[in-house]
Amino acid sequence: MTTRAEAALTGADFLAFMRAWPTGIAVVTGTADHAPVGCTVNAFTSISLRPPLLMVSLARHSGTLAAIRRHGSFGVNVLGFAHRLLAARFAAPGGDRFADVPWSPRLGIPVLDAAMAAAVCEVRQVVEVADHVLVFGSPCWSGHRDEDDPLVFFGSAHRRLG
Repeated sequence: MTTRAEAALTGADFLAFMRAWPTGIAVVTGTADHAPVGCTVNAFTSISLRPPLLMVSLARHSGTLAAIRRHGSFGVNVLGFAHRLLAARFAAPGGDRFADVPWSPRLGIPVLDAAMAAAVCEVRQVVEVADHVLVFGSPCWSGHRDEDDPLVFFGSAHRRLG
């Protein structure tokens, strides 16, 4: 008889499974030493309406996570399909991700001008799980535009709806 521990998936098996789950794409932003920082995530979700609460998942080694821990707040920038190159830029290691990227400060947090929706959140709770950290935040500012086609990640590629 095989136990659950013996039947555990490999990382490759798990990635193959997750490729079947479409997700949205967002750039999480923060401030480090008065400079903007950010990274692309696809693990972002609403948690509660009363009170409003959302969650993002960031790698333990993320510089954006370190900035969020120090500052106590962060931004979530939901991207449209037209801005898929921003998603790739903020996912790539190193470099100045904000070079030539228009953004505006909202409550001390950088918000991408290209975002189809954005929120600034105060950190409410941080939970370390495996190689990631779940950051729960209470939105204290938000804005949105309805004209963009959302960016979706599916099958290891950026996609559009429709």
